[in-house]
Amino acid sequence: YVVDAIDSTFVSSAGAYVDRFEREIRDYTGAAAAVATVNGTAALQLALRVVGVRPGDAVITQPLTFVATANAIDHVHADPFFIDVDRDTMGMSPEALSAFLLEYGELREAGTWYRPTQRRIGAIVPVHVLGHPCRIRPLCEIAQTWRIPVVEDAAEALGTTVQGRHCGTFGALGIYSFNGNKTIKTGGGGMIVASAELAAQAGHLTTTAKKPHRWAYDHDTIAYNYRMPNLNAALGCAQLERLEALIADKRELARTYLRFFEGVDWATFVGEREGSRSNCWLHAIVVADESVRDELLRHTIDAGITTRPIWRLMTELPMYRSCPHDGVANARCLERRVVCLPSSPRPEHV
Repeated sequence: YVVDAIDSTFVSSAGAYVDRFEREIRDYTGAAAAVATVNGTAALQLALRVVGVRPGDAVITQPLTFVATANAIDHVHADPFFIDVDRDTMGMSPEALSAFLLEYGELREAGTWYRPTQRRIGAIVPVHVLGHPCRIRPLCEIAQTWRIPVVEDAAEALGTTVQGRHCGTFGALGIYSFNGNKTIKTGGGGMIVASAELAAQAGHLTTTAKKPHRWAYDHDTIAYNYRMPNLNAALGCAQLERLEALIADKRELARTYLRFFEGVDWATFVGEREGSRSNCWLHAIVVADESVRDELLRHTIDAGITTRPIWRLMTELPMYRSCPHDGVANARCLERRVVCLPSSPRPEHV
């Protein structure tokens, strides 16, 4: 496919494989429409803008996530507010979100405002962590009550479902990532899934907001050059054909890890919840405390086995340390105890 894209001479942000990749992701996830982008961070930034987040708004998200989630909020000149996670899913806690809104939210006809500073809450961004789904249905129900749009960060969760419905399709918009460590890779790349109307707005913004015309260069708003190149999309089309086989292999690896860790008393394997199917993007265990975590990391890395801790909390990073949060007790506990394990598909299945 990549050679074919080169032969077509369409190697940049226009070409048949870009359109095809969008259609195939749309059909695979059951979304109404899909828009390809240069990476997942750009996809999230665009999704926040399309959903109506304005400069100065607050955006509720979680502290246990990759930094790109918070960065995308900053890219639209909004500020992240961090809400605690559930210990089992590692995703945003519906109970914590509801408690935060009941204490600090002021519901108006046009949405919800944060009472202490009278700032509008522009969106809620839950994250499906390590490929496992958060409790997305109750989160969306709470958001609907408070008239706040949901943008799903499903960067790690392509192929993950809740009761048969794909993560990324519950909120107003959802995003995926095709970075080099994701289940399918396009070198760099992302995707927005949304309604046809919102996807059209996102697609317009990815292409410098150029109005369709046979020859004229007419642009109707400040926008971005965020469209995925045809070469990357060609890789995506090829990888998507193998996605279910890759997920099946990762799920088999998860079962192997689960059987092993059932026999130890110092770690608990992070598995999928009932009613969901995880893509098992990244396998992880929860150990007793920080000292056990560090000892395990030292031993495995010294032995040439690639393990790693989970991300440092956003609330601990210097650029986000002053952002409001609810104490994030569960997130703090997980940060000290989670170890990520080797998770690549087995070589014979690559």
